[in-house]
Amino acid sequence: MTGTVELPLWALLLMLALAAIAALDKILAPSVRWFFRRRMERAVARLNKRLARPIEPFKLARRHDMIQRLIYDPKVAEAISETARAEGIPESVAFERARAYAREIVPRFSATAYFGFATRAASWLSRQLYRVRLGHFDRERLEAIDPDATVIFVINHRSNMDYVLVTFLAADRTALSYAVGEWARVWPLKPLIHAMGAYFIRRRSRNPLYRRVLARYVQMATAGGATQAIFPEGGLSLDGGLRAPRLGLLNYVVTGFDPEGARDVVFVPVSLNYDRVLEDRVLLAARREEKPCFRFSKRRMAGFVAHQFWLKMTGRFRRYGYAAVSFGAPVSLREFMRGQARENLTEALAAELMERIGAAVPVVPVPLVATVLLRAEGPLAKQDIKARAARLAIALEECGAHVHVPRDSLEYAAEKGLGLLASRHIAVEEEGRYRPNPEPEQKEAMAYYANSIAHLVAKCRDCDISDSHKITK
Repeated sequence: MTGTVELPLWALLLMLALAAIAALDKILAPSVRWFFRRRMERAVARLNKRLARPIEPFKLARRHDMIQRLIYDPKVAEAISETARAEGIPESVAFERARAYAREIVPRFSATAYFGFATRAASWLSRQLYRVRLGHFDRERLEAIDPDATVIFVINHRSNMDYVLVTFLAADRTALSYAVGEWARVWPLKPLIHAMGAYFIRRRSRNPLYRRVLARYVQMATAGGATQAIFPEGGLSLDGGLRAPRLGLLNYVVTGFDPEGARDVVFVPVSLNYDRVLEDRVLLAARREEKPCFRFSKRRMAGFVAHQFWLKMTGRFRRYGYAAVSFGAPVSLREFMRGQARENLTEALAAELMERIGAAVPVVPVPLVATVLLRAEGPLAKQDIKARAARLAIALEECGAHVHVPRDSLEYAAEKGLGLLASRHIAVEEEGRYRPNPEPEQKEAMAYYANSIAHLVAKCRDCDISDSHKITK
């Protein structure tokens, strides 16, 4: 017992290294984690004093704890058993599959990443690319929402800039948790988006186990009061107009809601419109190829960023016109359920929300001028375009639409819209008169922007516009 043992130097060094790692893990690491968590809690407490809707404890829960809670949920356990029986596999295999789904879905929210980086980056990028304007905003009605209610922003999906723009505008009110599609599951977007509290969803997955795990996470987040933002259309509009709603996430919220519970769910419609959608050409190409969506391309994104940087450095960069956001009338799920049959509740709710989103879509210069040019029987002089655009804007406003008039001048709005269309060769000038570019791709682009307000035009009889819901090519 007291004899001397000889060891090689490398073995001694290895033992010392392992001992040091064990000491760090058992003694120092918990203290370090406690130190940083205390700092985070103090930072969140300071943030909550200035936010209209404080960060919910649900978002601040440890990710590991939330994953464990999710995979041991009774309904998820039931789905694991059903999957094992249906596929003839051990329950342990199905359980590990559910754990993988949970790890994929559950975010790693960081208040520092969200408010220290994301909101500032969103503000900078939004202002660099657009002249951002807040359209219809009923402050009193929004502030009257029960502070204990779960708020879910439902947004029309025009561009991937939607995430950035809404984050920027909501930065002084709350931290939003987005439902993000598979396009963002690439490095470096994935860790950043997870840190912002967003959760990834496989929109086209029909796997029952995956959908049960996703449903329970959405229901837990809703019950926990987490402020969320979802796109009921399920994907970007390929033709510029509003799409039919997808019922998946809404159905999870509705089926998990207890109308007798203490916490209500309030949906806030949010409507966005742009003078230029960054991905418009890509979306139109996907439409021509009859693809339901497009894939994120690092190469294309890098090329776009490099080109914009070069324009900025050479002094030729110009912002892409106006981006406007309006807020519609909120919908209380508890009150909505009182007058609806339970069997078609989700469908009725989706229809009501899309109606309110559509009614709140702001009218910005490019869609206004695009509508005028597409409905004209021939080329128009600039003054004729301005006069028709002004008449159309006034008629839309009288019908309840929210028209953004920069500098309080309809003439200036028409001139800006026409200038943007002409600079991109979507509209062409011939002897001082303008008309849509006859090239099919350019005419498609003109229709794409006009379609963003086509549903508003169709409802307004004084607009002297066809009753068709969409302006065709």
